Amino acid sequence: MTPRFSLTAAGLIAALALAGCTSSSETGSSSQIFTSEYGSVTDAGYSIPAVPISKIDKKFHRQIVSYSTKEKPGTIIVDTPNRYLYLVLPGRKAVRYGIGVGKAGFAWEGEAYIAWKQEWPTWTPPKEMISRKPELAKYGKDGMKPGLSNPLGARALYLFNQKGQDTLFRLHGTPEWNSIGTAASSGCIRLMNQDIIDLYERVRPGKSARVIVKQ
Repeated sequence: MTPRFSLTAAGLIAALALAGCTSSSETGSSSQIFTSEYGSVTDAGYSIPAVPISKIDKKFHRQIVSYSTKEKPGTIIVDTPNRYLYLVLPGRKAVRYGIGVGKAGFAWEGEAYIAWKQEWPTWTPPKEMISRKPELAKYGKDGMKPGLSNPLGARALYLFNQKGQDTLFRLHGTPEWNSIGTAASSGCIRLMNQDIIDLYERVRPGKSARVIVKQ
C-alpha cells in the first residue's frame, strides 16, 4: 500500500510528532508457531487462497516468542530491519508476525496509534502514485473496491499521530505473500492476509493501541 502523499523519512518523523522510544527488547525461542494456519480461508464471502507457507522462511511464520520490553501489552512494535511486527503480550511474550516494509526512500519510523480498523477496505492510490502509474487513475476518485486483488488485502489498521491526524500509513494485508521479508512497499507495513486477520482480532483501536516503528 502507498501513502496518499510523498514524504521523506525526516518529513514523516516530523509529521508523526515523535516521542522518544524507550522500548528495549530481546527475543528468544518460539513457544508456539502457527505454520498450519495459512490454509485457505472463507471470510465475508471472499475465498482467501492458501499461502504456500513452505516457501516462506519459517522465521516469518506467525509465532509466540519470548519478548522483553518496557512497553505495555497491546503495544505493536515494528522491527523494520528484521522484518518483524510484535504484538506485546503479558508475561514477557509477544506474537511475532513476518512483514513486508517500505522500500528505499519510503522508510519511516516513529510512534502512532491505531485510530480505527476496517475489514475488506477500499484502496485509493495517492496522486503521487497515479502520476507514476497513470493506469491507476481509474481508482483515484472512488478507490479500488475490496477484493482479493486489492493491495490492502483483507484488513487494514489506520495509523494516526498524537495530534489525531491521519498519517496515511497502514498496517494491512496483502495478496503478495512472496513480499513478506522484503522491502517492497511504499511505506506501509504489510502482512499475509491470514496474519492481518489474526492481528485485527487482537487489536482494539484507540490511543492506547500504540504503534512504534523502528528503523
